[in-house]
Amino acid sequence: MTWKKIAEKGEVIAGKGKAFKIEGKQIAIFNQDGYHAIDDLCVHQDGSIAPGKLDGDIVECPLHFWHYNIKTGELTDYLKDVKLETYKVEARDDGIYVDV
Repeated sequence: MTWKKIAEKGEVIAGKGKAFKIEGKQIAIFNQDGYHAIDDLCVHQDGSIAPGKLDGDIVECPLHFWHYNIKTGELTDYLKDVKLETYKVEARDDGIYVDV
C-alpha cells in the first residue's frame, strides 16, 4: 500500500464526510474525532455514504438508511458479516493522506 494525498486540511468539515476518488477507488473521509476512511459505496445499491448523517462513529446511508461504523467499516444492521474496506489516514502539515 502507498500513502497518497487525498485532501487539503480543512477540506473535510468536522462532523461530516466527503467523497474522493483516488487510485481508481471511491473513498469516504470522515472528520469525527480524527479522520477515518472507508469505501464510499453502500453495499445495498452502491450509493455514496459520504454525505450521510453521522451519529458518533456511525454513518447513515442517505439513500436507504443502512448504518456503517466509520472506524471498522462494519454494517451495523440488516446483514451480518458485511464490511466496507477501511484505510489508514494521516493528517499531515500539507494535507490529509490515505494508505491505498
